[in-house]
Amino acid sequence: MLVEFNTLPQESRVWIYQANRSFTKQELEEIQEKLNVFIENWTAHGSDLQAGYTIKYKRFIVLGLNQNIAKASGCSIDASVHFIQQLEKEYKVDLMDKMNVSYKQGEFVAYKTLTDFRKMAKDKAVSKNTIVFNNLVNNIAEFKENWEVPASESWHSRFLN
Repeated sequence: MLVEFNTLPQESRVWIYQANRSFTKQELEEIQEKLNVFIENWTAHGSDLQAGYTIKYKRFIVLGLNQNIAKASGCSIDASVHFIQQLEKEYKVDLMDKMNVSYKQGEFVAYKTLTDFRKMAKDKAVSKNTIVFNNLVNNIAEFKENWEVPASESWHSRFLN
């Protein structure tokens, strides 16, 4: 069952998929339509899942699931991963690679491999104050508080001296 993302409880589970490029306006409209259909039909063991999504900075797809109603099962998680993989193929974009880093350069969102980010940190091209996206957050409360944070407050800090 599709609900507005911002109406989901704070403890709702989240999954964040970052794209290696920004989506175009037309792609965003198509992806939103596909997300609406997917979430409306998303179930776990035959039970409707109360879920929503948001798309941030034209490149992050964030799925939220109210686990107070029904928890995600292995099959329902597999269905969501398969859906994301379909988007990857259709839009020729990388959404599943967790070994990449997105960070802000002013209002621009940059995307680098972990190796390149590590090198940039060594070369002082990024600092502990660089705003990074911590896609490892688990729920909406963490998403709101700890998703966009200075690198010093994220797992990225291990690369900074």
